[in-house]
Parts: sequence; structure tokens; C-alpha cells
Amino acid sequence: MYVVIFRARVRAFDAEYFSTATRLRELAFAQFGCLDFHGVLEGDNEVTLSYWPDEAAIRAWRAHPQHLLAQQAARDRWYVSYTVQIAPITREYHRELKGPIQSDRQQFRIVPAAE
Repeated sequence: MYVVIFRARVRAFDAEYFSTATRLRELAFAQFGCLDFHGVLEGDNEVTLSYWPDEAAIRAWRAHPQHLLAQQAARDRWYVSYTVQIAPITREYHRELKGPIQSDRQQFRIVPAAE
């Protein structure tokens, strides 16, 4: 299994961004074997993690015509800059922990310690 780490500085999002992102995410799952997807937007920073069975699936996804069009729109309108990293998952741990699920999640910011 592989993870694609996408980090971007956002210029501006519009309605087309959100409809494109939704459509492409569904396509990634349905046709390219994407196993999982998580995205976070905080301020002008976006981070997404997508999980794939192998590098061939990632390459096929990257070259799909709809994804290529979205990449061009991202460069032209939606992002200031971006970085893509691809890494193999060599180990995974999972454990269910008992207790209430907190539905009112607090936003937090990591503040560097005073020197």
C-alpha cells in the first residue's frame, strides 16, 4: 500500500473546485482503486492523504484526462504552490479504544514554545 501526501497553499476556491474535487474523489475510488482519502483545510493550507494499492494505480490516476484538467485548473486558479510526496506504507497499527466520541471537535493551533 502507498500513501500520496498532497500539500498546497490555497489561492482561492470556487464552486467549481468543490464539484471537481467531489467528482474526482468518486472516480479515484470507483476506477483506480483508491483505498482511503482524508483532506484537511486550515487557513490557506490544504493537506490530503490518499491511500493506494500500488504505484501503478497512482500513475494511472495521475494520467487520467479528467484529473489532468483538474491539475491545470489548480495551477491556474486554485493553488499558489503544492507538493506531492509518495511513500510506501511499511507498517500499520490499529486499535479500537472505548469511550465516548467527541462530536464537538475543537480547532487547535500548535504554538512554538517561547525561547
